[in-house]
Amino acid sequence: MREIEIHTYARQLLEAHGPRAIAEAAQNANELESKGEMELARTWRHIEDAIKLMRGPHQS
Repeated sequence: MREIEIHTYARQLLEAHGPRAIAEAAQNANELESKGEMELARTWRHIEDAIKLMRGPHQS
């Protein structure tokens, strides 16, 4: 998956799931890793990282 596609998907996931988007991406990655689908799991980890960047630093 290209970088632009990852960021587009990450944005859509964040819009659809809000704060749960990171957890959703991580859960998908974990499930794929347990099935041995390492390439797809890496893509989901990349999506997870992109979502974290989009959310920015935590505010207190």
